[in-house]
Amino acid sequence: IVVGASSTPHAEILEQVKDTLAKDGWTLEIKVFDDYVLPNKALADGELDANYFQHTPYLESFNASNGTDLAAAAKIHYEPFGIYGNGVSDLSELAEGATIIIPADDSNETRALLLLQQEGLIELPADASAAKGVTVLDIVDDHGYSIQPVQADTVPAQLKNANPGTIAVINGNYALQAGLHSSDALALESADGDAAQTYANIVACRKGDENSEKIQALISALQSDAVKQYIADTYNGAVVAIF
Repeated sequence: IVVGASSTPHAEILEQVKDTLAKDGWTLEIKVFDDYVLPNKALADGELDANYFQHTPYLESFNASNGTDLAAAAKIHYEPFGIYGNGVSDLSELAEGATIIIPADDSNETRALLLLQQEGLIELPADASAAKGVTVLDIVDDHGYSIQPVQADTVPAQLKNANPGTIAVINGNYALQAGLHSSDALALESADGDAAQTYANIVACRKGDENSEKIQALISALQSDAVKQYIADTYNGAVVAIF
């Protein structure tokens, strides 16, 4: 079974199921990609049996842009967005007019705003959803806070250099890179929430292969108690199993 994956955490998680698959007669070959386009092209071209690096909205966008017919076969994990503070240890301490820094691109902006609403900091339209998408222009009530969208990968640095009393919504992977841990977060995306379900990282395959023996063997190995435990022990809440 040849699977394309990002190095962290996807390839690391796949390494955990090599022995399980071997016992069932499958050899797992993991091909690591540091790019988001090539693993889908390689899957569409038949070089891979599956890939594990993306969420369904990205897959659907890729299909629409490239005329491919790739499908989501199973949800494995999500990387929760967190709210982190500079000189703020609890959201109840947030001062009137405080600055809230959020990532400024498509799905990231949507997730950030949904998390702020989850915590009662802003109000969005009643029909706001992860699938539909929202931007700062859709905010119904910002409760007087100054919400500043910036480039996603700069959010941790901007929070660090901001005035005390500022908070920021940070992607799981950028938080990890900045040395922040989910235990430091003032709030995290709920696993039951719309965003976690929508942006769960998936095993993808060519449409029609979802129920093939190979793909079902891979999913069965990944969606195990052992993998759930590995994720919990290794990533300290920055990666959360969603099966």
